[in-house]
Amino acid sequence: MTLNHKIIWITGASSGIGKALALHLSHNESIKLILSARRESALNEVKTLCKYPENISVLPFDLANLNDMPEIANQAIKVFGNVDILVNNGGVSQRSLIIETSIEVDKKLMEVDYLGTVALSKAILPHFIKNQSGHFAVVSSLMGKFSTPYRSGYCGAKHALHGFFDAMRMEHQRDGVHVTMICPGFVNTNVAINALIGNGESQKSQDIATEKGLSAEVFAKRMTKAIANKKFEVYIGKKEVLGIYLKRLFPKILHYYVLRSTVR
Repeated sequence: MTLNHKIIWITGASSGIGKALALHLSHNESIKLILSARRESALNEVKTLCKYPENISVLPFDLANLNDMPEIANQAIKVFGNVDILVNNGGVSQRSLIIETSIEVDKKLMEVDYLGTVALSKAILPHFIKNQSGHFAVVSSLMGKFSTPYRSGYCGAKHALHGFFDAMRMEHQRDGVHVTMICPGFVNTNVAINALIGNGESQKSQDIATEKGLSAEVFAKRMTKAIANKKFEVYIGKKEVLGIYLKRLFPKILHYYVLRSTVR
């Protein structure tokens, strides 16, 4: 299956996985892209790097502004007259121990990583139902399936996404709505640098595991294939993907393995 002639809306498109996905998809002249993130200047830079920039539109907004989502969805639909696929990729990570983390940080992680994604998806859902066709591709994480230290609030938000979008898939299958949950392992992006620490500031440093992860370009290609094939759920990474199966079959083994690893 292919994504030919699709209109694809990508959030978190200014850097990392979102940027890599936009650049990869832009090589298909039949695809039109809507790129979203908070920083309009960064989105315009991504647009200039795309193969066919005339097929790219920029729509900046902030996922934390939940009440804005219906209007943002309407603006996205008006750009090309339709949206076929919404790639929910925008979000922020965390690197702090529970005891050191302000509840305001937990609140922000839930607002951006969970509620922002949910609000945007609910805003575009009537459009998908009207068309009897639509696809949510949701960038969760392996941390949406099992947890590690230093990521408690992030894990909570990502676990919540699975609960919501599994229900979305069931409720709206008859409306032609598809859901693909995409669970990255370590991907070499700025996700750790931008991750929140206990007081709400950015970590501002890279970690070894992230630096040694898959390149964003390789990840984008695998992600594209999963979306095109309408996979329910896909795990993309290196050896860390084994954690999915350990969690399912041998949760105590996973527990002690994670405690012995360098996960920060």
